[in-house]
Amino acid sequence: MRVRFPRLDDGRRAYCVVERSDGVRYRIHEGVAGPGLPHDAVHLLVEREMGEDGGFWGAVAAGAVFSSMEHIDGRRPPHARERSREAIRARSDRLQRAELMAGLVEQVAEKGITSADAVARAAGEALSTLRDGRVDAARVLAASAALKETARRWAALAPGEELVMEWPERRRRR
Repeated sequence: MRVRFPRLDDGRRAYCVVERSDGVRYRIHEGVAGPGLPHDAVHLLVEREMGEDGGFWGAVAAGAVFSSMEHIDGRRPPHARERSREAIRARSDRLQRAELMAGLVEQVAEKGITSADAVARAAGEALSTLRDGRVDAARVLAASAALKETARRWAALAPGEELVMEWPERRRRR
């Protein structure tokens, strides 16, 4: 799945365009665009780098259609509504974790955290509402580095240019 984030002038509504592997395209509406990396781009990067398909982007890749999504074109697959409901239901317990993980990785990046112990302390606070707040510190640090690099790429874009991100296709089980 490919996701395009156009760089807009500050103060305009942000959006991205999702091109799913089944040929369907959606526009996802976000909040007001500022100079920083769009929230949905942060989520895509963190969920991808952490290897977590239980969040928003894993759900979209699995066929979920959220209320913030507008169908642009492409033939929707048979039983798309049922597939969407199932993709969301199957992830209901992990969607909150994905949201909190994005916040954790942003915090690690912003504070310049580089040690596993510091990541564990930050995770203890950021994920305190979860039953299991354990994280793989090495993956969090790698996601933090990728987030900083992606934010630099975003900052270098001129209005009208796009940041293009890929979501890995799930391997089919035999």
